[in-house]
Amino acid sequence: MTEILVQVGTEEQVPSGGRVVDHPAWPVLKDAVERIRPWQSKDGSIDFDAEGAPDRGEAELAVRRVADSVEVLSPLLPHDAAYHEALTRDLRRWADEGFKVPDFLDSLLAFEPAAHREDGLQHLVVFPMYTQNGNPDRNFEAVVLRMVWPDWLAELERTRYDNPLFCGITFEDFTSGYDTNSAVLFPETIAVRQAPERFSWGGIFCDREAARFRRVTEAAVDILGLDLPDDVREMVGDQDRCQQAFVLWDMVHDRTHSHGDLPFDPFMIKQRQPFWMYGLEELRCDLTAFKEAVKLADDGVPQGRDVQYAVLFDRMFRFPVTGERVRNYDGLGGQLLFAYLHRHDVLRWTDNKLFIDWQRAPQVTNELCAEIEKLYRDGIDRPKLVHWLAGYELVSTYLAPHPGSK
Repeated sequence: MTEILVQVGTEEQVPSGGRVVDHPAWPVLKDAVERIRPWQSKDGSIDFDAEGAPDRGEAELAVRRVADSVEVLSPLLPHDAAYHEALTRDLRRWADEGFKVPDFLDSLLAFEPAAHREDGLQHLVVFPMYTQNGNPDRNFEAVVLRMVWPDWLAELERTRYDNPLFCGITFEDFTSGYDTNSAVLFPETIAVRQAPERFSWGGIFCDREAARFRRVTEAAVDILGLDLPDDVREMVGDQDRCQQAFVLWDMVHDRTHSHGDLPFDPFMIKQRQPFWMYGLEELRCDLTAFKEAVKLADDGVPQGRDVQYAVLFDRMFRFPVTGERVRNYDGLGGQLLFAYLHRHDVLRWTDNKLFIDWQRAPQVTNELCAEIEKLYRDGIDRPKLVHWLAGYELVSTYLAPHPGSK
């Protein structure tokens, strides 16, 4: 292991542009991170008095291997040089200060992937963090990823859907915290001494989204006896085509959180609301992406049609059966969409089979979007509690509430 690090220890010996995961230092780094993870407490610190804890020297060696491996791999990624320098300092400081609650604010501030949105560009990311919909503890994670930024997407972002912080990304390899349902890399999940005034990036793994969309849709179609048009069937069978749909959907969804007639702070992490309001907000963003996808399809953008299928199927088939069964706001949004389309005869469940009126689906889906937008616009003139109750009334119009929910 030491020989590997020494042999490639200078920048001249490691030309930029090679695949990080093919370099012998990557498995060294990954193995060292996996050794550290089970030693960490929920807050990311290491309690050396806990059962199964390593001795301090063993922990120091593992951290040194991570830092040394980052230094070896960094020349492959010159655009991340400042981040990797800050990262190795944060790693060594964490060890020198006794493996207390980690503080990686300096390296977080130095990591700026949105400043280098180039299709296929690699990044090597190491942080103590929790993974959304994955591991709730602030363990170390190491991820090699690539940026998804094709010319057509960059042009849409420049001309129609400005979103300077958005990063579409795909996995190259990852540690255990991402061997879960997590499909995002968000800066607010990282262990820091204090949150920055504003974050400068946010990443969504469109390859994971596309893969699970295909898997769930294929199963749902089989179970429900749904007859798919040839175009939809071809899309579901094509991973790359699905990734393109999801990266566009994600970009429009993400920007919608801060666009439109908003009666409240769109960054919902700063406040608490009833779960149905979170469900309406997420559905509003998805249906806005759907509405824009209809326009894009009319303008001849091929991904526009695919986004419509992705929103409908992911929302109706995956969201309602994923996650907890109580106060699952994403599940609620999916149920609301299904119920609305069923109420308006776009969906029919007859003879134990699901039928979709493909011609009317765009119009009626946009009508639900309009109802939610009206709720928001009217909410600007309402007290917060009254707005919440109006949201409850909208949802309960189409979904029967539990008798004890109000």
